Amino acid sequence: MSPLEARKQLLIAESELDRSKLVGDVEAMAVGVRSLTDRAKSLSAIASSAALLAAGYAALKRGQTVDSSVKPSRWQSIRKGAGLISAVWLALRSRRREQQRTSLEENQTFRFRS
Repeated sequence: MSPLEARKQLLIAESELDRSKLVGDVEAMAVGVRSLTDRAKSLSAIASSAALLAAGYAALKRGQTVDSSVKPSRWQSIRKGAGLISAVWLALRSRRREQQRTSLEENQTFRFRS
């Protein structure tokens, strides 16, 4: 084998090694991006739930009368509490559905790669 052919073979082998390293780096970067988006979605869901609770609390406080000696009727209290509970329930349910959708998308992405 001539020195030129040997050099060509070495360059081809080096190119293959670089190509496989690049594929590994891209996969590692994709995992990092997915992790970051998952954290952002979780933080978004938590912030959404916190904002919903704050809005519910503000709505309950807003409905109070100025005269503290007058108590609201039980029916009003039950209705406000049920409204707050249903709002929190809907927020948590949408968060769970988002997590399930994300999990399903990740499974489909994994199957596509395999």
